[in-house]
Amino acid sequence: MSATHTIQKSGNGKVAPPEVPVKENETADAASDAPAKANGNRNASGARSGAAAAPGSRLAEAFEAVERFPVLVESRERVIAAATAETTRMGDLIEAVECDVALSISVLRFANRSGLVAAGVGGIPEAIEVLKPSGVLAIAGTAPSFDFFESNGGWELKPERFRVHALATQRAADQIGRVIGWDERDELAVAALLHDIGRLVISRLHPGYKVYFDAVSRSPEQRLRDEREQLGIDHSLVGGVLARRWNLPQRIAVAIERHHAEDAEGLAAMVATADMVAHYSQGEAISPDRLRASAERCGLSPEALRALLYEMPLPRQDSSSRISEPCPLSARELDVLRHLSEGMVYKQIASEMHLSVSTIRTHLHNVYGKIGAVDRAQAVLTARDRGWI
Repeated sequence: MSATHTIQKSGNGKVAPPEVPVKENETADAASDAPAKANGNRNASGARSGAAAAPGSRLAEAFEAVERFPVLVESRERVIAAATAETTRMGDLIEAVECDVALSISVLRFANRSGLVAAGVGGIPEAIEVLKPSGVLAIAGTAPSFDFFESNGGWELKPERFRVHALATQRAADQIGRVIGWDERDELAVAALLHDIGRLVISRLHPGYKVYFDAVSRSPEQRLRDEREQLGIDHSLVGGVLARRWNLPQRIAVAIERHHAEDAEGLAAMVATADMVAHYSQGEAISPDRLRASAERCGLSPEALRALLYEMPLPRQDSSSRISEPCPLSARELDVLRHLSEGMVYKQIASEMHLSVSTIRTHLHNVYGKIGAVDRAQAVLTARDRGWI
């Protein structure tokens, strides 16, 4: 696969995504062996057959099915409205993509195929910057879709059910990030939204094993043990394989892969905590001790955890500020704004950041253009109002 690959479109303007082979590594090998161990000679529908497909081919087909996961019709309409407005409504466009599992998968896959970011694109704002609104519009316009109240045949785990839990986890993770001061909130949003993508593969490979989706009476850890014992694999491991297949940053792949690990730390611990909080808020089984330990590992105090459990089922006035108005500024630009908010002048900021005064002016000029500010005061006020500094 060429590092300079770009989105290919046919004559009618539709996206023609190239195929991506399953990566050849030990994790993928382990995943491909699991279906044969669990199913014997079962075919894709669960019936026994004398000529079952090879395990590797069934896994590849399941991966490709996830890459064709349907977009919610409402999400598609919002992308179209934001991208085709007289002036692109970038905040609305980012929100529509960031809140839809299928759109997030496709946009990140295409952005990481470009090869423009060496370490990988891990956030939706950055991915849209790579693809441009026109690229996102083309992706949304050609993707399979489902609507509210539709089962979307063929998926054991209904897209709407999956979407609801993914968004609940994403929201909980964002609140955790706010409390502990996590900087990479865009990557946190992606890791939280996609933390269970391996479950889509499991449901595709083993459509008859509904016990693994019994979240009401069985905790996430109990269901994970069931997967390992009965199928020889678990959804977190498969999720990590998918993230690497899509060339997502390694830290996101590790967070997805390890969000059920007892010693998960950093991003993985935050996703694990958010996952359990989301299950709890939806009336599903969790282990309280496991939740408390996970919260402690990611730096969330017992008091903050209680506050999060109290707030999660209810809307918060500021809970959507990061999603509805994602920060378009780089880490360096935010640092300049923070120093401005502290009353520093250009020369002081330059000295503090070990940069030239002209570089500081360039950063501020970029800030003004990105957020529509006309001067330093408005830039600082806007950034504070939107929770960026």
